[in-house]
Amino acid sequence: MTAPWPHAWGAPTGSAVIRSCPEDFQVREELGFELSGDGEHAFLYLQKRELNTPDLVQRISRLSGVAPRDIGISGLKDRNALTCQWLSVGLAGKAEPDWSALESDGDVRVLEVSRHRRKLRRGVHRGNRFTLVLRELQGARDALEQRLAMLGTAGVPNYFGEQRFGRGGSTLRQARQWMEQNGPRVSRNKRGLYLSALRAQLFNQLLSQRVSCATWNIVLDGDVCMLQGTRSHFTCEQVDEQITARAAAGDLHPALPLWGRGESAAGVQRARQRAECLAEQVAECEFLQQAGLDRAWRAARVLADDFCWRFCDDGSLQLDFALGAGSYATALLGELVQYKEKRDTGSDKGSEQG
Repeated sequence: MTAPWPHAWGAPTGSAVIRSCPEDFQVREELGFELSGDGEHAFLYLQKRELNTPDLVQRISRLSGVAPRDIGISGLKDRNALTCQWLSVGLAGKAEPDWSALESDGDVRVLEVSRHRRKLRRGVHRGNRFTLVLRELQGARDALEQRLAMLGTAGVPNYFGEQRFGRGGSTLRQARQWMEQNGPRVSRNKRGLYLSALRAQLFNQLLSQRVSCATWNIVLDGDVCMLQGTRSHFTCEQVDEQITARAAAGDLHPALPLWGRGESAAGVQRARQRAECLAEQVAECEFLQQAGLDRAWRAARVLADDFCWRFCDDGSLQLDFALGAGSYATALLGELVQYKEKRDTGSDKGSEQG
């Protein structure tokens, strides 16, 4: 099981049920770049319902005769949801199939078809837009509205959501067992899920320390800073008024490492604190480095764009907002209410709203 990570804004202000039906958890992937309109890669924008991304890839592979490794995705999307995402299909030397055949089972809709010169790579989309409905809502409306206003302006800790760790932490447990066996050969997909789960757990532990110290949204001397909406980062050896003001305005955020090879860009004191925080996870840190992962950085805070809400006549609460690629809607929900899922039908193990 993953740890119960500390809250930034105090205890949740109520409780609710999510995913009562797939339409209550809608995710729309936003590509963020223009397609060329030509090239050997067909780009499909598909809506899927109660279907995970790997199964969708297999369905496209059977229809097109293209191996799954030549089908590109930018992020995994949950099964128990209504989601729209882009996929690319390398059709070099192949005839383009009738994509409408994907709709035969009723759980997929073809929304758009185009062409591009390059395969879709993981993590290149701009972000995701969410429409969530919270049902069986409990809690004082005034308190809920105050918390909603706070979340919309001040953001939340950028925790990896439980989807990254599998149902009940199952993927993380399997990843640790795999690591203890010195990482025997497994499928490429499983290897990626295991490494991602281990890395995400370390990140969440580092972030939880900053949340406990109320410094998750404040830049400290020696921090790595990440610019809002980008992957650009720089080291702030000494904080000045300008850096403090930019962080307060949401223009930049403190960043924490996604563990891997390479020297830390953080200051000496900050790097020492992180090493102390992960003192009991030295084996995981070394394993990730030996696996060939390069160190990367992830913002400690996430701000929701276009955040709005509506209390509905049936007593439910609807939320609409957008998050950057790799950030989780459940990280925001956890700061608002204590939630549970209505239906336990499973989701992509280790999947992300990424």
